[in-house]
Amino acid sequence: MKITLFIRYRAARVPVTALSALLLGACAVGPDYREAPPVETGSGWTHPSGADGAQVDLSAWWKSLGDPVLDRLVTTALSDNLDLRQAEARIREARALRDRAAGGYAPSVGVSGSINRRRQSVNGPLPIDLIPGLERDQTIYDAGFDAAWEVDLFGRTRRAVESAEASVEATQADANNARVSVVAEVARSYFTLRGAQRELAAREASVDTLQQTLDLVRMRYAVGDVSQADVDAAQARLAAAAAGVPDIQAQLHAAALGLGVLLGAPPERELSLLESNLPELVLVPLPVGERADVLRRRPDVRAAERRLAASTANIGAATAELFPKLSIGAGGGFQSLDTNTLFDSASQTHSIIPLISWRVFDGGRVRAEIHVSEARQQQAALAYEKVVLAALGDAERALSNYRHGLDAVHRRRVAVDAAFRSFGHARQRYEAGDIALIDLLADERVLRDAEDAYARTHSATAVALVALFKALGGGWNAHASEGTPTASCSPATLIGPISFQRAGQAVA
Repeated sequence: MKITLFIRYRAARVPVTALSALLLGACAVGPDYREAPPVETGSGWTHPSGADGAQVDLSAWWKSLGDPVLDRLVTTALSDNLDLRQAEARIREARALRDRAAGGYAPSVGVSGSINRRRQSVNGPLPIDLIPGLERDQTIYDAGFDAAWEVDLFGRTRRAVESAEASVEATQADANNARVSVVAEVARSYFTLRGAQRELAAREASVDTLQQTLDLVRMRYAVGDVSQADVDAAQARLAAAAAGVPDIQAQLHAAALGLGVLLGAPPERELSLLESNLPELVLVPLPVGERADVLRRRPDVRAAERRLAASTANIGAATAELFPKLSIGAGGGFQSLDTNTLFDSASQTHSIIPLISWRVFDGGRVRAEIHVSEARQQQAALAYEKVVLAALGDAERALSNYRHGLDAVHRRRVAVDAAFRSFGHARQRYEAGDIALIDLLADERVLRDAEDAYARTHSATAVALVALFKALGGGWNAHASEGTPTASCSPATLIGPISFQRAGQAVA
């Protein structure tokens, strides 16, 4: 940024020229941030997804599922969710703080005007009555301006702006991370609701079958074909199955209430979903791309890297306190005893005050502040490495869970199909009179239990799919530009470029 101080007085030309030369030669002390430290991430997935083809558009992954209700819920949440609206406010706050830091480049200018009515003492050290033409009562009119400017010789302001800019980008990444979380939570709650609906239907069918079985056993007990123990056993099985119904209903209701809050509305807003029923979600292997893509997509990794950049810039801002500060003060205006002559050239006043200040001795506070900034940078570097490894761990676990979930769903589906065929054979035999009704109901109970288990497994795997999309960083546009860090010049005699070592070691 080029800053020129316009002063109309001939005497100011030499200082302004000298200051311009100083400004052009000014550089920022402290380490220049170039890139994040390398972290060992491995060569590839430990559990490949087993899927080929084009990768799903992760920025809007929920649309690939083809569920219009889920599309509506996510769209509403992205516009109305209160966490996302708070994140937007935090971005505005960070940008304002950046603008405040950038204000250090420009001079501060103030204007003033006053009317001073005064009476001077006749008995003072300078008796007014002894000065011809000078009245004891005077009215002084004053109008002017004053300006102050600190030349950023050693980059304190520049480093502060770099830190603030990196903080803005970190806040933007936090907002994207909140978006990822909100989308995932909406989808998780929605799939939990749908899964609970199917689980409830299967459980109620199983309870109905067990009720028929109990009625039949009681009839046989009445004619002496079975004992009381058989009745008690049938009743126990019915009670155990029925006891699970309220839990599923509570889960179903809680998921619907949670959706309302996620959409920034009263909890009961989406209770109507309890009455609707949509086709079952088809779960298939998901092409997830390369493992390294996770780090490029995850906004929490981006946020940690930007905070590392900000902490690096803060070292320079603290280091600049070791060096002298050059400030320029300027003032000018008009002063007169008569408003008719206030703006005449003879009423002009002006002053220019260069000021050099240097904290020569302060009990080691500046160096302590530098050490504080360096320690915080090391913490930020370790935090970055931790976030990277956690991101890879999340992705690996999510991929493993989903892959094994798909296998479990397939096995449960096979079990349901086999139980359905067995029940069909039993029904044919019952209609032919080869088996009793209680035997038919036993086969039906096996079918209902298989359907119940399938519904739970399918619901859990759908939630695992959401976790996988979240772990991959899906839910925001990774191609949106958030700005890139810029390096500032640094004299080799002051400090060299930044370098990183393994976490836990010194960061220079």
